[in-house]
Amino acid sequence: MIQATKPFAFDDPAKSWWFVLSTAALLAGSLAGTLLLVNPAARLASSVLAGLLTLRLFVIYHDQQHHAILDRSRLAEGFMWVFGVWALSPSSIWRSSHNHHHNHNSKLRGSHIGSFPIMTREAFTKLPRVARAKYLFMRHPFTLLFGYVFIFLFGMCLNPFINSPRKHWDGLLALVLHIAVGFALVHWRDWTTLFLAQTLPSLIVYALGSYLFYAQHNFPGVAFRDNSGWTYESAALESSSFMKLNPVMAWFTANIGYHHIHHLNSKIPFYRLPEAMSEIPELQSPKITLLNPVEVYRCLRLKVWDVSRQVMTGTRGH
Repeated sequence: MIQATKPFAFDDPAKSWWFVLSTAALLAGSLAGTLLLVNPAARLASSVLAGLLTLRLFVIYHDQQHHAILDRSRLAEGFMWVFGVWALSPSSIWRSSHNHHHNHNSKLRGSHIGSFPIMTREAFTKLPRVARAKYLFMRHPFTLLFGYVFIFLFGMCLNPFINSPRKHWDGLLALVLHIAVGFALVHWRDWTTLFLAQTLPSLIVYALGSYLFYAQHNFPGVAFRDNSGWTYESAALESSSFMKLNPVMAWFTANIGYHHIHHLNSKIPFYRLPEAMSEIPELQSPKITLLNPVEVYRCLRLKVWDVSRQVMTGTRGH
């Protein structure tokens, strides 16, 4: 299966640069709109658009960090390093945690680094009350909704720096820069500008990003395995979903919905994922998730792995 995807795992630098620069230009324009426009509705629309465009550029950054696009470009590496700091996902932290996620996706042991923690129902029932609360908090809808604070400010910046200051000094840089920008917006403009230019876009991108990442590995029908029964291919096809999105959201998410293919071969550029799916029959019957309230609820209610039934369930077994 991996061999079949290799013809799609090549980059077109001109196309990649177009996607990077056009998205960055649109993002810069939308952020400028939050600062310069006078009409409140137009400023709010610019703020929402900035959040969605940051999400798109984040997925493109994610591709570059996988060396799927612009792998030999020092200019791209420098641009993405700066973007990673600005987007609260510094390169040193993102690469180490996300590569671990790809190599341990859906393992019952060791998959928590760079991903949401997973535990069997039996092990969960034996935990002390405080440990249970901590585990459930990491998988709680509130945590995903405010991923801006819990997953990115703390999880992707502050905690890695505290744990390894020399290795992840860029986490502190990202945090200090983010706070400094916030103070500058309030000092030179006002609190409304802070909300529209930084807070609301951040809430949007990190809530959507956190949920997309969660739902594509925590959905009805997902499979988890003991390390001894784990294979890279089965983890990609059985434990990573295809999230069906409308064309607009597919564009803003840069095809991250084709997650089963991305996990099978992370070197495929995001703009070739639909092509790979359309031409490889074995990739055309994935496990599907949807971005609607019913499906969101079905994913969010899943908490633990029931070994006897081989399904994800709530803590009470249903």
